[in-house]
Amino acid sequence: MHRSRLFGLFIDTPSAEAATAATFWSAALGTPARPVPGEEEFIQLQGAVAGFAVDVQAVGDAPRYHVDIETDDVAAERERLIGLGAAVVVDHGGHTTLRAPGGHLFCVVPVQSEQTLFDSTARTWS
Repeated sequence: MHRSRLFGLFIDTPSAEAATAATFWSAALGTPARPVPGEEEFIQLQGAVAGFAVDVQAVGDAPRYHVDIETDDVAAERERLIGLGAAVVVDHGGHTTLRAPGGHLFCVVPVQSEQTLFDSTARTWS
């Protein structure tokens, strides 16, 4: 058995435009934008949605949105989602980027939220 939950929405933005995008989304959502220490490609839109991460992510690709699913067992969650029709795009070792039916990218990542939030909101899978 393992658990997972929808962790966050990421506004993937070409690197050269990430700061401008973060300024826009910060003003649009009425929330402060803060760089994530040690993860320079992320700018967190703090408190945009309670219990849910919303970040601008600088990418070397086209603009898009993606979601992250956090889990206490990345391998088991990845396999569960592959069984539902997802395909692996990149296995980064500690997390995996997948493509859902319909073409949307998403990531499966280890637990990122506070443990009490994860414990109270994650679904259990067998």
